[in-house]
Amino acid sequence: MNTRGTVVVAGSVAQRPGNGGHVWVFLQYLLGFRRLGFDVLFLDRLEPAMCVDAEGRPSPPDASANMSYLARVFEAFGLGDRYAVFWDAGAQALGLPRERVLEEVGRSALVLNVNGFFDDEDVLSRSALRVFLDIDPGFMHMWRALGLHDAFTGHDAYVTIGESVGSAECRIPTGGIDWITTPQPVVLEHWPRAAGSGHAFTSVGSWRGPFAPIEYEGETYGLRVHEFRNFAELPRLVADPFEIALDIDEADERDIELLRSGGWALREPREVAADPWCYRDYVQSSSAELMVAKNMYVRSRSGWFSDRSICYLASGRPVLAEDTGFSRHHPVGKGLLQFSTLEEAAEGARRITADYDSHARAARALAEERFDSDKVLGNLLAKLGVA
Repeated sequence: MNTRGTVVVAGSVAQRPGNGGHVWVFLQYLLGFRRLGFDVLFLDRLEPAMCVDAEGRPSPPDASANMSYLARVFEAFGLGDRYAVFWDAGAQALGLPRERVLEEVGRSALVLNVNGFFDDEDVLSRSALRVFLDIDPGFMHMWRALGLHDAFTGHDAYVTIGESVGSAECRIPTGGIDWITTPQPVVLEHWPRAAGSGHAFTSVGSWRGPFAPIEYEGETYGLRVHEFRNFAELPRLVADPFEIALDIDEADERDIELLRSGGWALREPREVAADPWCYRDYVQSSSAELMVAKNMYVRSRSGWFSDRSICYLASGRPVLAEDTGFSRHHPVGKGLLQFSTLEEAAEGARRITADYDSHARAARALAEERFDSDKVLGNLLAKLGVA
């Protein structure tokens, strides 16, 4: 056992088996806090209606591919006895039994509840410090302001990765909450600098995602699709290959054709990012990332910066990222380049290719300076007043 106490991270892994990039979001925190000397515990909840077996057929939770995926990943990272997944309104659990969870949460330093996903009040009420961690800035804030849904109630502190939230240039409503801002962490020992120069500018993402566009104060805040269409022609403007592992529905056939005619190679995300290791291999086999953000992040000037982009940087892969306001918080120009227009994106790609080795070294150096989990999580604990 470590000596600094326990940090509990609550989130959603079991509901999204086969999504290696999503798992890394939580692993960075769990492995990062463990590096700082804490014991860690992961809490999840599982909707039985979403449980399937390996062939995609309905399955009981305890025999599902959902649970076997989570168990396999956590065991591989030395967390095989450090999780609990609740279902049936919390009456049943896989992993640690409920009684043990209640004991550990009761003596924990804090519970970090990612997007407020974990909602078992009996468990959360045992914590001395309940922290809401917002990793999707904008939507929940605007829902609350419009009286549609309040995910924030019941927490003691509020953290967001939208580093401009609360500032004059950001359009995201704070709701009277004093938001603590933080970048996301990367555990550098699990993301070493990759060899070689990679095969293409790449990225991994969803075309639309789970949320619909939202109207707020006379403006529409949309999704990644509403930004990406602006850059569909980018591969035609530069000599480098561009490839994206895109979760896009067949019903979006016009957009699929738009991308292909623009020169994009489309990959199936369940092939290149099925688990954390496949995802890491894909990132590190790339030459650089082309990151197009959700329209919400761009239009609101949120200061959001992708956890995926941070993994590219740590791997020594330069990042060409659509500016959400993050350039107010992190240095750009070497290793990390920002753009707002198609022409700026094309010029950024040319700059990276023309001086690739220098940009690759700068990318890794930026990850070490700004996103190292030891620094990011240490600073976050200090802001939360946790020794």
